Amino acid sequence: MAITSNVRLRQVLTSSLEDRSKDIQDLVFNSNPVLAVLRKNNLFKPYDGPDIRITLGIDKLDAQWFTGYDKLGNAPKEIINSAVFTPKNVAVGFSLTGTEILANEGRAKIIDLVDTYMENAEDSMQNAMEEAIHGDGTGAGGREMIGFGGAVPIVPNVGVYGGIDRTQVPMWRTSYFKATTDFPDIGATWDVTTAPRILRRIIANRSKGTRKADLIIADVMSYDTVQTSMTAIQRITSSDMAKLGFDALELATPAGPVALLCANGVGTVMPANTIYGIDSKALEIRYHPNRNMVPLFEGDGARPINQDAIVQYLVWNGEMINKNPRYTWRLDTAPAAA
Repeated sequence: MAITSNVRLRQVLTSSLEDRSKDIQDLVFNSNPVLAVLRKNNLFKPYDGPDIRITLGIDKLDAQWFTGYDKLGNAPKEIINSAVFTPKNVAVGFSLTGTEILANEGRAKIIDLVDTYMENAEDSMQNAMEEAIHGDGTGAGGREMIGFGGAVPIVPNVGVYGGIDRTQVPMWRTSYFKATTDFPDIGATWDVTTAPRILRRIIANRSKGTRKADLIIADVMSYDTVQTSMTAIQRITSSDMAKLGFDALELATPAGPVALLCANGVGTVMPANTIYGIDSKALEIRYHPNRNMVPLFEGDGARPINQDAIVQYLVWNGEMINKNPRYTWRLDTAPAAA
């Protein structure tokens, strides 16, 4: 008797996903430098309930110097609020028809077939997460995870993020700079002379104490300009990023060293002429523990009532959250219009 009946094959598909769930998490989340840094810093956190709520300090209490009979002020202030995010779902589905099942009966064939589907699902999930990280959350009709396009927008003082209106709450805004207009004392172009000075200026001005944008992601052209501006002895590789498997330059800045990475590769979705300065301590991935790169259907998976096929999905549920925008910024390096 062949070992791959419909029931057994459905169990193989589901159990293969379950067994590889941890490996899929590692593959998908460690393939991107931002996600890899967040995992290393234990900033992948589970949530429960219908939405993701992040407690925020939206104002600060006032200190007062006094002496003798001075009256001490204590005006009421709302200093605590919550940002509310809607978790997003992403799924990669695969199916086998009855014809494929019959054609692959036998232990060796079914193992090869399942491995092929698993690897394809992993690649598709990896690509979907990569695209979402650079998106603004409007993809797939607003069903996509909110990436840097929404968390670090070009116009930082408009729009709603996490249920909070950036127009009304200045502390909820990131910063945006344009290389050709915002640094007149340095220059009006992005080139090998101005690039390192502009980055140092931004980081110095958008830091406090030990907090700063410690992870800089640049498109290929912007990265090339910074790298070319350095002499060979200045091109120091970030040891922390190397441990995670990524090649990054370490830049010396007034606020301390930061890692600079190039968002390169086939099919990259990094916006052109763009650099993100990310405060990695403020960034989190919130996920539901029951949908963290696992099969959607339990047991044997699903079978349509009117089709000769079996179906299963690899699913993830969660959201990327910037809970403290203060030190995160975006730089436009595009040349000035002629």
